[in-house]
Amino acid sequence: MPDSKIDFSDIPESTDEELRRARRVGRPASGTAKQLIAIRLSPKLLNQLRKMAAKQRKPYQTLIHELLEKAASRAV
Repeated sequence: MPDSKIDFSDIPESTDEELRRARRVGRPASGTAKQLIAIRLSPKLLNQLRKMAAKQRKPYQTLIHELLEKAASRAV
């Protein structure tokens, strides 16, 4: 059913309190777009990276990005 066919007339308006408590869902915008790539890692290395990331309480992809960024800046 398209949205144009939905009858919203019986849904009450949101109160000011509900609007104040409302929160956005999903991931926050990162600011800069990143390019999706595929990379092959050994299961052992990937497991190590995941453990390191868990200790730092961050996603393992973020940790990999940070490690690659540091290595690339040192190599230049």
